[in-house]
Amino acid sequence: MLTFVLRRIFQSVLVLLVVGLVAFSMFRFVGDPIENMLGQERTIEDIERLRGELGLDQPFPLQYYKFLEGAVQGNLGVSYRQGREVSEIILERAPATIELALVSAVLAIVLGIALGVYTAIRSDGFLANFIMSSSLIGVSLPTFLIGILLIYLFSVELNWLPSFGRGEVVDLGWWTTGLLTVSGLKSLILPSITLGLYQMTLIMRLVRSEMLEVLRQDYIRFARARGFGDRKINFRYALKNTMIPVITIIGLQLGAIIAFAIITETVFQWPGMGLLFVNAIQFVDIPVMAAYLMLVSVMFVGINLIVDLFYAFIDPRMRVAS
Repeated sequence: MLTFVLRRIFQSVLVLLVVGLVAFSMFRFVGDPIENMLGQERTIEDIERLRGELGLDQPFPLQYYKFLEGAVQGNLGVSYRQGREVSEIILERAPATIELALVSAVLAIVLGIALGVYTAIRSDGFLANFIMSSSLIGVSLPTFLIGILLIYLFSVELNWLPSFGRGEVVDLGWWTTGLLTVSGLKSLILPSITLGLYQMTLIMRLVRSEMLEVLRQDYIRFARARGFGDRKINFRYALKNTMIPVITIIGLQLGAIIAFAIITETVFQWPGMGLLFVNAIQFVDIPVMAAYLMLVSVMFVGINLIVDLFYAFIDPRMRVAS
């Protein structure tokens, strides 16, 4: 088991280094930040001086090494646009993104598993077929289009929910949250549905498919022959064995929620890290872009590492194979 854990950790570190290298390489082609930082009356001397101050005149491998060295120490550099520490800016924006991602994840996991179990148990019912048909909307439509449709229906036509912003938030000193205010909760509804709808429908369809497969197994027939009730068979035996492959998919979808937050935050002007990244692209703010991608990569790889370890814990075959 220890060998399995160490190998997974080594692979995760290697993935992070490769992602950081690719991202840092791509930023060289998005534009020159000097053009946005200096005015129209800039001189060649001003350009060379600022380029030297930012370290952009150094070789690319040295720039990447210094970035990694600073990131390990918690120093992510200074924003070209705001002139502030990138870590400070991200800490201000992180609560909004994490809050949105957590609510969307809970929505996707709870409703996805519940609806998947229901549609599997009542596979011939009208409501189950209606839910499966409606789930095609979440699977087929892109995230930004779902957000626009929700804004048009609930904000423009019905005027029930706000269409942008985070609403009123409460400052807890180390965290800002909108879950403690009415306007904050209202502002969270549409973005969380938009972000979690695709993951919810995917989880639901997977749970239904796996559970239908498990319900056809011989040990389920044996349990019915012994006189066990439907509730015990469905939730103690069938659902437990269904969750083994579903856990892996849930881990991947949690990472996808963080990745898709960029689109959702842009549509709803949600003041999180995704919107910060989009604005950083417009101003070629390389330290912010690099820090954001590395942070998302760490979260994505970390989630998948936890899922791999948990998967090995509940499935002894993986421990034996390792």
